Amino acid sequence: MDKIKSLNTLELRDLTLNDLPVFFQQQLDPDANRMAAFPPRTENAFMTHWKTKVLGNERAINKTIVTDGQVAGYVLCWEQDGKHLVGYWIGREYWGQGIATKGLVEFLKFLPFRPIHAYVAKHNIASIKVLEKCGFKFYHASTIFSGVHGHDIEENLMVLN
Repeated sequence: MDKIKSLNTLELRDLTLNDLPVFFQQQLDPDANRMAAFPPRTENAFMTHWKTKVLGNERAINKTIVTDGQVAGYVLCWEQDGKHLVGYWIGREYWGQGIATKGLVEFLKFLPFRPIHAYVAKHNIASIKVLEKCGFKFYHASTIFSGVHGHDIEENLMVLN
């Protein structure tokens, strides 16, 4: 029987430049890319995006998820097309431990506004379950081109009111 790691601690802290090398490595995982339908970036493109679009966005709320003293991933909120959007990424070694759910639950406490939206690939069942556990409901489906898959995929827009 496989042992499941128990989650001892989880904290959210402000995201810093020192977190970016960990996030860069996490976003290179091919299975994570397929699940998220999001292609990996080169190191230069990744660092530029994070320094300008993420950390450079004064209105965004960005937190690093730390579990047992290790950077497990991140959770973010930003405004786009008139919607408050959330997104998160968890390193593969932390999958299946409840970290995404617990991290998002804690993060939502920082957000005083509703509604909050999240886009998720329809085939990403694990992420859909995380969002549902946090109170998100299906709102709308659309079709987008996925560079990871090389064809159109369905994407769900989920909302927390």
